[in-house]
Amino acid sequence: MVRILAVANQKGGVAKTTTVVNLAAALVEKGQRVLVVDLDAQACATFSMGLDPEDLDDTGALVFMSRSSPRAVGTLVTTTEDGVDLLPASIDLAGADRALAGVVGREYVVREALTPVHEDYDWILLDCSPSLGIITVNALTAADAVLVPLQCETLSHRGVGQLMETIADVQRLTNPRLRIAGVLPTLFDGRTTHAKAVLADLGPRYGVPVFSPISRSIRFAEAPAAGRSILATAGRSRGAGDYRRLARELADAWQPTA
Repeated sequence: MVRILAVANQKGGVAKTTTVVNLAAALVEKGQRVLVVDLDAQACATFSMGLDPEDLDDTGALVFMSRSSPRAVGTLVTTTEDGVDLLPASIDLAGADRALAGVVGREYVVREALTPVHEDYDWILLDCSPSLGIITVNALTAADAVLVPLQCETLSHRGVGQLMETIADVQRLTNPRLRIAGVLPTLFDGRTTHAKAVLADLGPRYGVPVFSPISRSIRFAEAPAAGRSILATAGRSRGAGDYRRLARELADAWQPTA
């Protein structure tokens, strides 16, 4: 059974896209079939995986914004150099919330589009935009679980409560099977007392599992320029090891359900 994981936090700069790109590569290293779905109009995942969004005519927007005659997801997927399949995004997704505002069943557009490719993959990772708009709600409605990247700084806690409320609303209204996979501490600097204190507070504060932290590293900023994951550009770095560990932790903790 496919595992569908949304990576979401409406706060920007918490390494959502970094997590999607590198977790996907780590899962492929483990022999898994992985599809990344870029649901952010900024298309950072698309760029980070080696495609220039400005050069693309066919992206996920054709699927999600044209329900009357949508293109099949499989015809728009590109296999990247890391062996991860990608449904790319472009700036066209910026109009998705407006385009879907009056559509009946608008929360189910992403779920309906991805259903035909479930059997092709072991994991589908949804890279959400830094917002709680219709497309993010779509991602949560399509997902089995949501992973919340959270920077280990006090200010990064702001807004997480609102995300938890949105998740609760989705569980109640459109996707009762949705669960919180856990919080992922990112940009972690274990040399500082503050970061350690924030890390220790995450579990008690949110009452959800907390994954091993992802270390802060300049290697993460360098990898997108090559259009590859950190596992390809700095495979022996601590950051690469952190995402390999996350892939193991997720696979061990999460057994798919029908």
